[in-house]
Amino acid sequence: MFREPRPPALPLLAAEPFAQPRGAASTLAGTFRSLRNYNYRLFFFGQMISLTGTWMQTIGQAWLVLDLTHSPLALGTVTMLQFLPVSLLVLFGGVIADKVPKRRLLVLTQTAAMTQALVLAFLTWSGLIALWQIYVLAAMLGLTNALDNPTRQAFVAEMVGRDDIMNAVALNSSLFNSARLIGPALGGVIIAVVGVATAFFMNGVSFIAVIIGLLLMKPGLLYPAPRGGEGRLLGQLAEGLRYSLRTPSILLILILMAAIGTFGYNFTVVLPLLARNVLHVGSIGFGAMTSAMGVGSLVAALALATLRKTSQRTLFIGATAFAILLAAVAASHWYALTLVLLVALGVASISFTATANTSLQISAPDHLRGRVMSLYMLLFAGTTPIGAQLTGIMAEHIGVRPTVGIEAAICAVGIAAALAYLAAQRRATKAEGPA
Repeated sequence: MFREPRPPALPLLAAEPFAQPRGAASTLAGTFRSLRNYNYRLFFFGQMISLTGTWMQTIGQAWLVLDLTHSPLALGTVTMLQFLPVSLLVLFGGVIADKVPKRRLLVLTQTAAMTQALVLAFLTWSGLIALWQIYVLAAMLGLTNALDNPTRQAFVAEMVGRDDIMNAVALNSSLFNSARLIGPALGGVIIAVVGVATAFFMNGVSFIAVIIGLLLMKPGLLYPAPRGGEGRLLGQLAEGLRYSLRTPSILLILILMAAIGTFGYNFTVVLPLLARNVLHVGSIGFGAMTSAMGVGSLVAALALATLRKTSQRTLFIGATAFAILLAAVAASHWYALTLVLLVALGVASISFTATANTSLQISAPDHLRGRVMSLYMLLFAGTTPIGAQLTGIMAEHIGVRPTVGIEAAICAVGIAAALAYLAAQRRATKAEGPA
């Protein structure tokens, strides 16, 4: 049974607090160095296909809800129901991820997600689809993600080892945002030409690639983490919470993510409304807006993949730029300008999230990584039911642009709180002296 590790002594106070071991130079080969690993290659290319389908379903679902209801509140409710199970269960998912073989669990969760997509495709194609069915299927996907998200995050270290965590996290971000670039644009065309049911069906089929990749992995090439200790589920959950809250480098990131994850990232709930009601573009224009963020995010992710360490400076610059650019998107009336701002917003977003993700992966002990990453996922995605519902309610009552502006202001408040915490830790360390 593992003892609760002692947190590092205020690593967040160092100039470069999350240093990585020395690795390959910042060259093209260094950028993609994690792909030297056979298991990670299978994971990478399987996810490349699957995530493209996921983005197609994301914009298809939003467009379908608007076609059925024309209601921003309904749009927010679907998002809330999709993420509510993550809010309620992701911390327990992190405990499970620390206790069971992650690869086997991912095969099960990816199969469940494939089934959800195919059912949604059939109901839409047959004309039987109703809003309540979308609500139910969104909640089913949320249940799957509550297990899948922390497991997938923690599995990265088992595929590449600690030395390449930063590179693999950045490559995962580039993969996610390459799919964001291709998927929405492709999905917008498919919706316009052959209908939204086809987008859902293609997403369901895309899961086959990642499932096959997981099944073909060689267990002997993995870097298995020690299993979480025996004991009650709640006790193991409490162990992960205590460690995270007692470790300043982790708590700093959680403070930032609490504000930006809950409110900043949920502005995408009203992105279809920005497209339709403010900028007056159709499904193809909406897909291009989502892809614009993907362009910036992809550029930032590939740049971060060349680095061997992360820093608080990158963390705070990314967070601050995100808040400022989000306010600018709220103020924009022009489609072309909004596209440019969304590209820049993508750069800021991935600079913050990839740095935060990498820092947490490095700070977490192997046997607690699932639980630490479940906290990250709780704030990154699990707060969406609150943020999405509030976003939908505000958009319904005060309009889309004021809603996005308010969310930008809340992000700024979160950044100020994190800076205040950092300053307090520095004062405490100075008062303690050399000890």
